Amino acid sequence: MPRISRRGNSSSYEPPKSISRSRSRSTRRKRRHEEGEEYNSSYSNERCNRSRLHDQGTSAERRYKRSHRRSPGSTNHQRRRLRRHPSPGSGDDKMHHRHHRHKERSHSKRARSPVIVDDEEGHLIYKNGDNLADRYQIIQTLGEGTFGKVVSAKCLKNRDEIAAVKIIKNVEKYREAARLEINALEKLNTKDPESKNLCVRMIDNFEYGGHVCIGFELLGLSVFDFLKENNYQPYTIDQVRHIAYQLCYAVRFLHRNKLTHTDLKPENILFVKSEYDTQYNQKKKRAYKMIKDTEVRLIDFGSATFDDEHHSTVVSTRHYRAPEVILELGWAQPCDVWSIGCIIFELYLGITLFQTHDNREHLAMMERILGSIPYKMARRSKTKYFYHSKLDWDQSSSAGRYVRENCKPLKRYMSSEEEDHRLLFDLISQLLKYEPSQRMTMEEALDHQYFYKLPAHQRLHDKEERSHSLSR
Repeated sequence: MPRISRRGNSSSYEPPKSISRSRSRSTRRKRRHEEGEEYNSSYSNERCNRSRLHDQGTSAERRYKRSHRRSPGSTNHQRRRLRRHPSPGSGDDKMHHRHHRHKERSHSKRARSPVIVDDEEGHLIYKNGDNLADRYQIIQTLGEGTFGKVVSAKCLKNRDEIAAVKIIKNVEKYREAARLEINALEKLNTKDPESKNLCVRMIDNFEYGGHVCIGFELLGLSVFDFLKENNYQPYTIDQVRHIAYQLCYAVRFLHRNKLTHTDLKPENILFVKSEYDTQYNQKKKRAYKMIKDTEVRLIDFGSATFDDEHHSTVVSTRHYRAPEVILELGWAQPCDVWSIGCIIFELYLGITLFQTHDNREHLAMMERILGSIPYKMARRSKTKYFYHSKLDWDQSSSAGRYVRENCKPLKRYMSSEEEDHRLLFDLISQLLKYEPSQRMTMEEALDHQYFYKLPAHQRLHDKEERSHSLSR
């Protein structure tokens, strides 16, 4: 094929010397016409390619364009075909032209349907009012985490129902965790269809463009978020009592069904309703919120593990992580018990018990607050935190001074010497035993003297026992 100039003007074309200049005018005109068409087509394609490269933009946009590339039957493709086609003259040409116009119209209708776009991290990009798989209409975002986002949404089948929908990132490891969570929730729902055991109720699950979505009953703020919005003003001793009792009750249900939550923390305990009254604190000269109803639900079963499933080496959020997990000695249900002890302390004082991000420092804090780590545990651990079965820790270092100045024996954190406070710290100390086998079980915790002051209607396990004895 003869070489064609890049300028795109067919009149600048010069024939090779091997072609005789004595050709007839009609032959040369025909040749120039054919080659001009070839050039125009080539130039048009090159310009389209450059335009596409110019338009690519950010990586998120490139991913969007790759996943939503137009099909060969798209409008632009059809238009290019029409430009190469002769102008409609005959009846067949008119029929062909009408056929393409009909296909263009039908494609434009399809193009108006919503497209699913993700950001660079795999979060679904949406706006308020968007639909999720024709099941829910998004109202607003409630929160965001490493797993994805949670939105409040109106159920399209039942307009009166508002749900919390967890939209998992379009990332395989998070999708897999979501499927495990659904599996755990389905089993719990089967065992407790009316959510009497205070675990959040799953009402729906589905997939939407690579995103696993889980629908839950809509709840209020987490006990952590309420604490944070309240300037970390601790809960009252009676509020701590009711929240702690419900947490123990919910976790007892999990443990009875051979399930370990593994990620218990204040962020995963939600108030059913988060309405509050305002009270003025004379001592601190400021107003504080007082939650009206302390009824809670336990959420987030994405890391929940059944006894017969694989147990990861590391579980739990740092501040609530049990010593056997840090020492890599294996774990089971007692690691949840340790987390509950840390949570109750935080509700009582408004501060985290173990405020650290380092394993060795974490163990040093435990020793400062709870006494020395048992010799047998230190000896069994294959970690490098010990020397001759004693914690390898420099008390005179800056980290050592920090631990010494910011941590003290557990009982010294009591804000009052009253009986209720003494009983609360007795409960916490029983939950924070180093040896997992020596920790209080949830059955024992519910019968602890600290909970005796709960009103009869809040002592749920007493109702269970009465109904069980009546059914015999």
